[in-house]
Amino acid sequence: MSDLPIQVGDMAPDFELNAAGDKNIRLSDFQGKKNVILSFHPLAWTGICAAQMKDLQEEIRTLNENETVALGISVDSVPSKQAWAETLSIKDVLLLSDFEPKGDVAKKYGIYRKEGFSERAVFVVNKKGIVEYARIYPISQKPELDEVLKIIL
Repeated sequence: MSDLPIQVGDMAPDFELNAAGDKNIRLSDFQGKKNVILSFHPLAWTGICAAQMKDLQEEIRTLNENETVALGISVDSVPSKQAWAETLSIKDVLLLSDFEPKGDVAKKYGIYRKEGFSERAVFVVNKKGIVEYARIYPISQKPELDEVLKIIL
């Protein structure tokens, strides 16, 4: 487990999490096949987090065309993430639950806060499993998706 955030050039720590829609997602399953955007958000059901996930959903065609999958990760439970996805009409962004053990993946990425949730952070992992983009945002700031898209285009 890391106390420092993962940096560009690091090998992305593998993980396996449950997702809305009764899915089980392992980061390494995408290796050699797709780039992955890890979009950590503190908590579901909040305005900035909702806007963060909606931005990804709106760009799904661009992501698909560039062999990229988007994963939205927070410490919320799977049922909460499922209900939230339905409320937001999120159909293509996989919303993952870092609920049990709480914050385990956020801790691996060095972005778990003592308050019990992750930083707002975005990592782009290339097909080789290497981090190509890493940024932690202020909790009150929505990530700029344009910055992220430049990495995969």
